[in-house]
Amino acid sequence: MKNLKKKAGRKRVYDAGKTKEAILNAAEAAFAEHGFNGVSIDEIAKEAGYNKSLLFQYFGNKLGLYTEVVKRADAAMSEMLLRVMAPLNRADEIVKNHRTFSSFLAAISGTFFDYLTERPLFMRMLVWEQAEGWRTYAKIVRRMLTDEDNLLEAIFRKAGRRGLLRSDFPPLIQMSSILQLCLTYLTYIPLYEIIIRDGKRLRSQDSISRAKEYLVDFVVGGMIKN
Repeated sequence: MKNLKKKAGRKRVYDAGKTKEAILNAAEAAFAEHGFNGVSIDEIAKEAGYNKSLLFQYFGNKLGLYTEVVKRADAAMSEMLLRVMAPLNRADEIVKNHRTFSSFLAAISGTFFDYLTERPLFMRMLVWEQAEGWRTYAKIVRRMLTDEDNLLEAIFRKAGRRGLLRSDFPPLIQMSSILQLCLTYLTYIPLYEIIIRDGKRLRSQDSISRAKEYLVDFVVGGMIKN
């Protein structure tokens, strides 16, 4: 009886970090499945297994929760970009000539592809944003820009000034077009499976690797001025 009383008297101990992570995971899955407007805080709280008051306490409101999901994804992207860009040294070295800039473009394109491949739920969130005209993202986009984004844009501007880029289109658009190209291919795989013979093989690791190689070559060949 004493042991039962002790157990009954124990309070649930919360690990704030793990709790937030569980909520973010549930929110990402819900937003990926239904979009921002298609899911409520109550539904996310139920899926996460926590009272909705805790979600308000940690994130303020649904937009705040959505923002943190996107920020977490952006942080993962920044980490991957830093690993790729670290060996490339300074921006001036990257745009030194066609060879160095081609290597940079290939590395960045491959990183974008890997990033999306590893995050199918976030990919679906991006597709929802596109379908809804980026209305939700427009409310938070200024909070999403990172130092890596600014550095990449600066590199593209320098490359343009040095005549390395085929087009003088805005650097930010050229840079984001690489991500968009990868996103389009990966989200079209279910359609390709339907309309292409042996399309089911497109999900295999070998096919994914071949697609990455193709898209990287496509980007480098299309953007670099010969």
